[in-house]
Amino acid sequence: MTPSQMARIHAACFARGWSSAELETLLAKPTTRAVASDHGFALLQVIAPEAELLTIAILPADRRKGHGRALLNQTLQAAAAAGAETLFLEVDAANQAACALYLAAGFIQTGTRRNYYPHDDGGRSDAILMSRALEPGT
Repeated sequence: MTPSQMARIHAACFARGWSSAELETLLAKPTTRAVASDHGFALLQVIAPEAELLTIAILPADRRKGHGRALLNQTLQAAAAAGAETLFLEVDAANQAACALYLAAGFIQTGTRRNYYPHDDGGRSDAILMSRALEPGT
C-alpha cells in the first residue's frame, strides 16, 4: 500500500488525517512497520523489546465486519516477530469501538491523558493509554 493510499484511508477515518508526506517520513524510518489489508492499514514503531501502535485505520464502509480485529491480530504478530515483548497504544476515549476492540484483544488500560484530543465542536476527550504483553506467535 502506498503512502498516498494510506493518506486517503487515514483521512476517511480521522478528523486530522496524516498526509502522504507524513506517512512517507514515518515509513522511511527503519523502526516503522506497516501492516496492510484491502480494508485498511496499521503502523507500528518497534524498538525491541517495545512497540507502539501508531495508528490503525479501517475504511468506514468496512467497519463492523471483523476487518479491524484481523488487522490488529496481524499487527500483534508483526510486533512480536520484530522482537517486541510489549505493545503500547493510545486511543481517544470517545472512540468506543476502538476501545472495545483493544480490550477484547487483551489490552489493559495503563493511564489517561486528560483532555488530550481536540474535537471539531471545541470539546476535548481523554487519551486512554493501553498496553499488552506479546509472546512469539501472538
